[in-house]
Amino acid sequence: MKILYYDCFSGISGDMNLAAMVDLGVDPTYLLNELKKLKVDGYSISFVPDQRKGISGTRADILIEEEHSHAHGHTHSPPHSFQFSGKLPVFQKEAHGHHHSHHERNFATIRNLIQNSELSNFVKKLSIDIFKRIAEAEGKIHGKPLDEVHFHEVGAVDSIVDIVGAAICIDFLKPDKIIASPLELGGGTVKCAHGVFPVPAPATLEILKDVPVKLGAVPVETTTPTGAAIIKVLADEFTEKPVFKLTKIAYGIGHRDNAIPNVLRVCLAEPNNVEVSGFETAVATIVECNIDDMNPETYEYVMEKLFEAGADDVYFQSIIMKKTRPAVKISVLCSNELASTVENLLLTQTSTLGVRKYEVRKTMLKRIWVTVGTKWGEVRVKQGTLDGEVIKSKPEYEDCLKISRENNVSLSVVYKEIAGLLNQLK
Repeated sequence: MKILYYDCFSGISGDMNLAAMVDLGVDPTYLLNELKKLKVDGYSISFVPDQRKGISGTRADILIEEEHSHAHGHTHSPPHSFQFSGKLPVFQKEAHGHHHSHHERNFATIRNLIQNSELSNFVKKLSIDIFKRIAEAEGKIHGKPLDEVHFHEVGAVDSIVDIVGAAICIDFLKPDKIIASPLELGGGTVKCAHGVFPVPAPATLEILKDVPVKLGAVPVETTTPTGAAIIKVLADEFTEKPVFKLTKIAYGIGHRDNAIPNVLRVCLAEPNNVEVSGFETAVATIVECNIDDMNPETYEYVMEKLFEAGADDVYFQSIIMKKTRPAVKISVLCSNELASTVENLLLTQTSTLGVRKYEVRKTMLKRIWVTVGTKWGEVRVKQGTLDGEVIKSKPEYEDCLKISRENNVSLSVVYKEIAGLLNQLK
């Protein structure tokens, strides 16, 4: 499993994200060639080495023609050619086509622009989802229908490039899971199309509902509406305590020199499944709740739903709660990424009003599957090994049950037959 981790200790903006993706390994030529599929002109992009507070990485400069230019945290000047710089080649795109004034760019216009491009369906959907998140926030703030929302801060060429570019980078990296840290939003004030507002800007705050954030590390805006929308749509999980094995670290350099490094740190990682003394270890989550008021007939249904969702294990325990009420504790063992799904099922499919969860570490025998041919048919057998030696074997119950029913033999006879065959294999 490939994990992409966003460490947003200094916030996130669209250009910092593009720079970080290139620093992480996204091919700049691929990115720029894909962006050509958008019928947008009046810009060029360069990726150059830079530093902030001694941290080296890549900076993205999106250069906009004057008639498209407006404040958005980018460098604005007429497009021009770039040469190689340092160890990292400087890439650019000169775009040609029909001009689109940013005043015309409402959500419907941008959606059509993306849908009518030659981008992949994945990139189209992801780009539109990010723009839609901004449109929903702006629409709520200004009281406008979705399609009529005008994208003042994010409707110009540079932010279209930021958002579509982000989707292209994800399509290039193809992570199986995206995790993000809490977002630093900064402080002070920011100038928007409607005036000067305290940080975070209204759109940023609306977009980041239900996302863990931090405030005030520096007296400037560190997370822009574009950056907020990108990470809100991309991230499968926000956590302060990620658990994984890092494989690559990269930095997207911002355009300010703040008290804390103005960088976006991104990492590629793998699940923290490692062998210890011949065993396998893994990190998982247990989600639990106590119930004293549910129809007992419901428990079987709940267990089935949890297993269908992908739970590793589900078990019930009889307990005594306050006022000596007999009750049942439901415990669900699942992967960390499935925890929110399990929480939702317990809260919607049982009578509980709340759940608790905690992370656990599992130690396991390495497991392999073998197939044993009996006189009635084949049966799958799960075997546990230690240092290459099989020390436990367990026939698959459903296979044994099928043989028992079809051949009118008891389960114990089936198990005895399989045990004898396994002994012959030793």
